[in-house]
Amino acid sequence: MAYLSNEKLVIVGAGGMIGSNMVQSVLMLGLTPNVCLYDIFEPGLHGVADEIAQCGFPGANITWTTNPEEAFTGAKYIISSGGAPRKEGMTREDLLKGNCKIAAEFGDFIKKYCPDVKHVVVIFNPADVTALTALIHSGLKPNQLTSLAALDSTRLQQALALEFGVQQDKVTGAHTYGGHGEQMAVFASQVKVDGKPLCEMGLSDEKWEDIKHRTVQGGSNIIKLRGRSSFQSPAYNAVKMIEAAMGGEKFTLPAGCYVNHDALGFKNVMMAMPTTIDATGVHFVEPKGTADELASLQKSYEHLCKMRDEIVELGIIPPVAEWKEMNPNL
Repeated sequence: MAYLSNEKLVIVGAGGMIGSNMVQSVLMLGLTPNVCLYDIFEPGLHGVADEIAQCGFPGANITWTTNPEEAFTGAKYIISSGGAPRKEGMTREDLLKGNCKIAAEFGDFIKKYCPDVKHVVVIFNPADVTALTALIHSGLKPNQLTSLAALDSTRLQQALALEFGVQQDKVTGAHTYGGHGEQMAVFASQVKVDGKPLCEMGLSDEKWEDIKHRTVQGGSNIIKLRGRSSFQSPAYNAVKMIEAAMGGEKFTLPAGCYVNHDALGFKNVMMAMPTTIDATGVHFVEPKGTADELASLQKSYEHLCKMRDEIVELGIIPPVAEWKEMNPNL
């Protein structure tokens, strides 16, 4: 079997449902044979390692460990789903304190054991601030670390495809920006349905508000339907992000990235933007939208600033003025 790369990829949280799906997706897509599974829960991790071995992927070199030094040393790519899962009745923001502490430790492991890592994807919630925490602690450059945001855009795409009875890939430009949470900004002005602008499709304001609501609550709905948080869709999107960083197909759905841009007025946050991930890392451009859409993005940014300030108050990350002491690349 031909692989895209031979470099070491670490899946953090590999004993969980998201993690185990990521391992399988990595091997099915042929990204790299050298995959290390890391988790603190040994029985679950052991079980995943056995199951992956029993899939019989040709040439796969699967290792697993509960030792962070063993896992992270030599890693060139990392995807982390290693936080507590969201449960029914919880918002992504409810996970803030505990998961940001996990993210800080994760970033410290990167700085200590694999400072030469090429790209890191963080997908445990609340992804914007866990990724920001990991970036600050890791010492990485901003273009080397991204967070999960594309899932909101694919949920919007799905809702529009169902509304108009078209194949999902016929809906283009359906993107959400800002935070990956209850305050995400849902954009409609760039959407086309089978090549036709959404504004010409006769969608009522009431129906659009319903679609926006379903997009924002997409994760909650999965929990209600399946009794557990999403795992297949975040796993696949995360793997496609790391595939792009490895030099595979570019990833052009919105990704969470570090934004510190005077002209845009967005400072010192991780947030979803119009992005491209490729072998050189993640790059963003200015979002285009109506005045109302840009106003909703501003509100989402302000919400992210509040969450960032909360973890500063908790002592998980230092005040913004001191970030360069921990990470000179910021």
